[in-house]
Amino acid sequence: MTAPRLLIIGPQGSGKGTQGQRIADAFRIPAVSTGDVFRANVKDGTPLGLEVKAIIDAGDLVPDALTGAIVRDRLAQDDAAGGFLLDGYPRNLGQVGDLDAFLGERDEPLTAVIELSVPRDESIRRIALRAREQGRADDNDESIAKRLSIYESETAPILDVYRERGVVDEIDGVGTLDEVFERIIVALAARGIVA
Repeated sequence: MTAPRLLIIGPQGSGKGTQGQRIADAFRIPAVSTGDVFRANVKDGTPLGLEVKAIIDAGDLVPDALTGAIVRDRLAQDDAAGGFLLDGYPRNLGQVGDLDAFLGERDEPLTAVIELSVPRDESIRRIALRAREQGRADDNDESIAKRLSIYESETAPILDVYRERGVVDEIDGVGTLDEVFERIIVALAARGIVA
């Protein structure tokens, strides 16, 4: 069996967090969401949280060096030894290099990249709904547009790197939660990654 060292990627509102947690639960691996780590620190009012809050409230992304250090620390923990699911990292080509170096030292490359494909208007609709339901200040029209533009210009190009390595599975992210999850499980099983 192939170890589940996974990355889930897609635009904001694609369902990465929800599907990522379902995948992590199915494979009994930690879901490492940089967004969740940052939000927890913001909620707890830690020094990192205060720094991150100012960045997120402006609709910007947390700097690569800070994000990379947090991810490396998390992946070095015991519960990630048998696999992991990354959500939100890497998000640009520089972070791909950083992650490659870290995983290369451990001889543990990513085994699959799950690309959740969702049309832009569907992403915007979902984010607006989430903002109303969760009261998230970072989900306003201006920051949504800015984050989607950053995704399209900086994050989407990393998929080309992973496509060249033959590890990307493009998954239609439109449908019920169960339909999308089933598509993911079938794609992973075709790679020998089974729960």
